[in-house]
Amino acid sequence: MNIRWLIGALWCVASLAAQALEFRSVAAEAAVLYDAPSVQSKKLFILSRHYPVEIIVALDKWVKVRDASGALAWMESAKLAAKRTVLITAAIAEIRSQPDAAAPLAFKAERDVALELVEIASGGWVKVKHRDGQSGFVPMKEVWGI
Repeated sequence: MNIRWLIGALWCVASLAAQALEFRSVAAEAAVLYDAPSVQSKKLFILSRHYPVEIIVALDKWVKVRDASGALAWMESAKLAAKRTVLITAAIAEIRSQPDAAAPLAFKAERDVALELVEIASGGWVKVKHRDGQSGFVPMKEVWGI
């Protein structure tokens, strides 16, 4: 009996690990996050446009999300876009022209700047694009939202 339980538990853990994380970005100019899926519930904080969030649970017109700090809250799903963005987590990230630390510098971005996710490149790099049109590659370890 214990072996069946152990196999079942391992299967559940493996299936949870295999699920891909789902990220979206705030589409509205500002999105209020609540402690429950209702506009009558307590308002916790506001996220600005382009801020990435991880979708934890979807419930009718509401989603429970996790932000870059790890905080969990509810928001209206209509306030989200499918467009993927990432948030710079390094104090200053150096965005390179190629996915190589020796490549020429394309631009720099400070912590908490949201950049559009263009693609996940090989070797631990992410291709990103700034709203002003500049693009380049940043190490995956320097962003949140992947």
